[in-house]
Amino acid sequence: MRKVSGASVAMILGVALYFTLFWGFDALRMLTSPTFGLEDVWRSQFVFGIGRVLGLEPMGLIKLAAFFGTLKLTVAGICAVHILDRFGLLSGGKADSEILEAGLILAMLIIIASIAPALWSHNADLVREQTIQLVLAGLAAALCIIERGYARRPDNADAILLPAATPRAAPWFSPFR
Repeated sequence: MRKVSGASVAMILGVALYFTLFWGFDALRMLTSPTFGLEDVWRSQFVFGIGRVLGLEPMGLIKLAAFFGTLKLTVAGICAVHILDRFGLLSGGKADSEILEAGLILAMLIIIASIAPALWSHNADLVREQTIQLVLAGLAAALCIIERGYARRPDNADAILLPAATPRAAPWFSPFR
């Protein structure tokens, strides 16, 4: 069986570690703050932008910030589980990248939801920061898909001959004869 290169596995682990550390600390900062991180103007601009679009009042903004903090903590936890699963591979077994793919898809949805208000307010710095995270999540998800494709492919996939769809000398399908 062909294996994915060590560089792609290292990149997947690096992105998972990035989301575990940065999103985990950001989520803990948001969830331990009395205002759920709304006092930090730079990191909470997307909450205010989404709240403006949805017409939320202050209590709604706090609930929205708590929701995003919980989602970020969930993504960080999923990435941490994947890292532990990868290091469990050293003792034998097989890493399951489907969990990480689900976490990365959730991360991409969160990033897309938070990049939209930055685009509306023409904040290029925030768009750049969110775009880098979106590219990292997309790259890791693509590498996970490639890795899963190699794991399902047998060694002699080129030598396998597929049977014909119809038996030999079968009549051609023609419904109007």
